[in-house]
Amino acid sequence: MSRYLEVLTPQNSQLIFIDQQPQMAFGVQSIDRQTLKNNVVGLAKAAKTFKVPTTITTVETEAFSGNTYPELLAVFPENTILERSSMNSWDDQNVRDALAKNAANGRKKVVVSGLWTEVCNTTFALSCMHDTDYEIYMVADASGGTSADAHKYAMDRMVQAGCVPVTWQQVLLEWQRDWARRETYDAVTTIVKEHSGAYGMGVDYAYTHVHKAPERVTHGERIGPNPAK
Repeated sequence: MSRYLEVLTPQNSQLIFIDQQPQMAFGVQSIDRQTLKNNVVGLAKAAKTFKVPTTITTVETEAFSGNTYPELLAVFPENTILERSSMNSWDDQNVRDALAKNAANGRKKVVVSGLWTEVCNTTFALSCMHDTDYEIYMVADASGGTSADAHKYAMDRMVQAGCVPVTWQQVLLEWQRDWARRETYDAVTTIVKEHSGAYGMGVDYAYTHVHKAPERVTHGERIGPNPAK
């Protein structure tokens, strides 16, 4: 039980994206697909900001599933994409090796975002926990199933087996933990403004209305108020 009381940190975590590919997304019915992609990319940017090692694996790219979202690849242009044929990523030695390399450095908390929840996520999570002492943190809103029930009952099954359910923004803020952590503060608030919906709007409001920051920003440079107002 004690391991479940530990919070996620940039030092104890690693991240894996499983089959974030268009043909897989076409079948998702448990979450709006654009929201899904938004959450996936927000999670990716969070990992990049906190230097959390990230594995990207795909299935049957040429034959069926298509290429990984370009927005996700843009966050990790240096990453090697691990291609598989098995629906279960744990069956692939390259995936196991990538995770083991990070776990050897104390990163045994594996944050997972994938498609579909009831197939690729579930088989990976159950197999990984069966064979190792890794801990699985399943990002519910950066994953999707072929129906609301498919996603829900897959999540239930994984939780019963010991997975920890989380959301992408929860992971981001757990990694940040303290707003006095200035080295990541600006990057985190930028991610929030770009990907966190109402929360991001609130941050914009605080910046422009409460703190009187300029209304428009281009490439990090303040360029003054909106002349249309």
